[in-house]
Amino acid sequence: MAALGQLSRVLLRSALTQSRRQFSAVAAEHGEHSAKTWKILSFVVALPGVGVCMLNMFLKEQSHSHEQPEFVPYSHLRIRSKRFPWGDGNKSLFHNSHVNALPDGYEGHDE
Repeated sequence: MAALGQLSRVLLRSALTQSRRQFSAVAAEHGEHSAKTWKILSFVVALPGVGVCMLNMFLKEQSHSHEQPEFVPYSHLRIRSKRFPWGDGNKSLFHNSHVNALPDGYEGHDE
């Protein structure tokens, strides 16, 4: 009786290892096919998509007006209750003198 149990275990193990080998071969083949598919998609879809987005951005930038917006001294904007800890204390960390106005107007303009 014990020999029959051992025999069934040996047969079960051999069947499982053979099926695992077959599954791994199928998985390796599937992996190669998937890699090829993603490589093709990258070159055919992703790279042209990035190119179209870059062209769109370039064309919109060319048609964009580069004039400074009019300064309107709204009371709720550009409030300085405490000085910034860098520079002269009046400009933000990423200050752009062409776009970002100070509380009294744009820099370099006498209005």
